Amino acid sequence: MKSICPYCKTQEYTKQYSTFDIFDNDYELVKCHACKAYFLTPNPSDSLLKQAYDDSYYGLGDEEEKFESFIEKGVNFFRRRRAKRIAKLANNQGRVLDIGCGNGKFLSYVRTFGNIDIFGTEMEGRSARRAAKIKDINLKIGELSEKDYPKMDFDVVTMFHVFEHLKEPSRYLDLIDKKLKPNGYLIMSFPNIDSWQAHFFKAHWLHLDPPRHLFFFKPDDLIEIMQNRGFDLISEKYVSIEQNPFGAVQSWLNLVHVKREILFESLKGNFDYTEGTHSLILFFERFLFMFFTPLFILIDFVASIFRKGATVELAFKKR
Repeated sequence: MKSICPYCKTQEYTKQYSTFDIFDNDYELVKCHACKAYFLTPNPSDSLLKQAYDDSYYGLGDEEEKFESFIEKGVNFFRRRRAKRIAKLANNQGRVLDIGCGNGKFLSYVRTFGNIDIFGTEMEGRSARRAAKIKDINLKIGELSEKDYPKMDFDVVTMFHVFEHLKEPSRYLDLIDKKLKPNGYLIMSFPNIDSWQAHFFKAHWLHLDPPRHLFFFKPDDLIEIMQNRGFDLISEKYVSIEQNPFGAVQSWLNLVHVKREILFESLKGNFDYTEGTHSLILFFERFLFMFFTPLFILIDFVASIFRKGATVELAFKKR
């Protein structure tokens, strides 16, 4: 039985290369003939996705944080920078919806930059429980639906590394169109399947992340889709000190490990996954991460000049 493209639901595609997930399941990454999306075949089953999003995905080291403390502090720094930019787009007032809001900290920072009502959706799990503790968030636990926020016209909608996880991405874009004000903003970030990292590491690329990342678009292809939906591109950003240098380090390590994402999982405290990997190896990998990060930051800036950064952030304005 042929797999179905998550975006346009067609079954015509061309194979790109083989890959594997953290459970040692095998896939092909394929390219859709119709919408040009890249996606996994076979399509990951619901039971496999449930396994992939167990508590270990959200970090087991601390009930309140996903990563170890020093990593989480760095992540919060970048969350606050994003929050300031988003608040500015909203003129430091109005309503902001973050789809896949995680632990809610990004939205809590948005709230500090003005008189902004903050809304978030997050799937059931440890991150949703963390977000629920932030009293200012109007939180929906579960998927965004037609009936959610029926009277709310949002000034800004954000999806930071969420779009590639969606089983029905086209439906989500339809909903966003209905819930966003005219002249409102949609901000999306996602892995760049057209990046240098994606082309070099292929099956071992961190941001491929099977089975959780269900599909990818090249930035130009998504820009064309959004323009046809009535959204104009206002900015694009290919530099991410938060995401891209670590992606390079972990992808290099994936080339030499039998299991993928060993360093990443260890930073989340997922020691069941890293069992069998000697503590000295984990220590050495952390040293490599710290040592090579400045080099990969420089490479990230160079890649961004050619629009080849490992992740991309696109900002659209609704007509």
